[in-house]
Amino acid sequence: MWPDFMTGQVEKPVRVLLVDDDAHMRRVIAQELMADQRTLLVAQAASVREGRKAIKQHEFDVMLVDLNLGDGEGFQLIDYMKSIRPAAEAVIISIMENDDQVLHAFELGATGYLVKNSWFGSYPQAVLQVANGGASITPHLARRLLQRFDRAAAPATHEQQQDERETERLSQREKEVLRMVASGYTSAEIGTRLLISSLTVNTHIKNIYRKLQVRTRAQAVRFASLRGLF
Repeated sequence: MWPDFMTGQVEKPVRVLLVDDDAHMRRVIAQELMADQRTLLVAQAASVREGRKAIKQHEFDVMLVDLNLGDGEGFQLIDYMKSIRPAAEAVIISIMENDDQVLHAFELGATGYLVKNSWFGSYPQAVLQVANGGASITPHLARRLLQRFDRAAAPATHEQQQDERETERLSQREKEVLRMVASGYTSAEIGTRLLISSLTVNTHIKNIYRKLQVRTRAQAVRFASLRGLF
């Protein structure tokens, strides 16, 4: 049973734009999305050029985009999408896990990174996760990224010290919410676990954005990781 307060109801499914130059993979993902009544595939594209056109022409909530397209990279479409449809979410779909690519995707505003062969049967789940305020990333990849942040720790520069002072301004509850965001929980799930409303959770998240001077959940999580909040 899908809770009625979650985004992605049968009468109003999450709209998806799919961009992948592999025709077979597009068919596989399209079939999975169309088989789930909570997701609606509104358009497909096979290149950066077609992707740009689709972004302009179609209303959608989540873009599933391959990194390696015939005429460019999926990164270009994430950046373009955020300028045209800033409320939409982007999820990278790739044949491999590359830490540098994941970080770059998150810096551009993506909220998910899926490895194709390990996500058969789960594309609607990933779409619903990000549409409801969560992040879609494998636990294995999340752990690798956090370990990488630990290894990258170095004596703080003046700018980092300034960032740390901003981080210290977060309340204990805001830090708790940020940790749960980093774990992929949606606002509704965080509210349930902390016994507060989703509205209160979103207020905390907005305050976190303002204090850390970031614009997306992924940027907030990356900032917090570099500052050792979790």
